[in-house]
Amino acid sequence: MLRTEKDKRSAYIKWSPVDNAFAYNLYYGTAPDKLYNSILIHDFNEYWFKAMDRQKTYYFAIESVNENGVSGLGEVKRVE
Repeated sequence: MLRTEKDKRSAYIKWSPVDNAFAYNLYYGTAPDKLYNSILIHDFNEYWFKAMDRQKTYYFAIESVNENGVSGLGEVKRVE
């Protein structure tokens, strides 16, 4: 995960693909235990996130989705 230097409101988020996953849930929030927002991403293992406050730290976690359900929530990552 990489927050852009030019515009602190944007971050490039990329994760390792999971076998048999057809989508991912990207959870995010301003505290590691408050990931209340999510985005469903189909067919990609990367996302250009453009919705951050310039002065806040954000936290992200990924969950994979396939025909059997969802995986457990991955490790929470901090983006400053």
